[in-house]
Amino acid sequence: MGVNATGAERECSGRSSRAFVADSEECWNEESWEDDEPGAAGCPCGSEEFEAAVAFSLGGDGSVRWVTVGLRCVKDGFCGIHAGWKIDYSPTEHLLTMV
Repeated sequence: MGVNATGAERECSGRSSRAFVADSEECWNEESWEDDEPGAAGCPCGSEEFEAAVAFSLGGDGSVRWVTVGLRCVKDGFCGIHAGWKIDYSPTEHLLTMV
């Protein structure tokens, strides 16, 4: 999984397919990275293979306000939050299906 402060791109290990989490693709370019170039998520044990979970924080009107990506290492079970970013536009309903 590639992560930085503004997004995440996941790769399925069994199929070698790649997909962006939520609206990550919109800002996944060199111009927007500046000092925050994406890197591969890694576990302290050295593994780079994870199970991923995506959480959405919703506003009072039901719109997405924040996206958080948590990862669990498949080798040793270590868990952590690896990316999270604020959503400051609407509508946002489409993000709920983009995991």
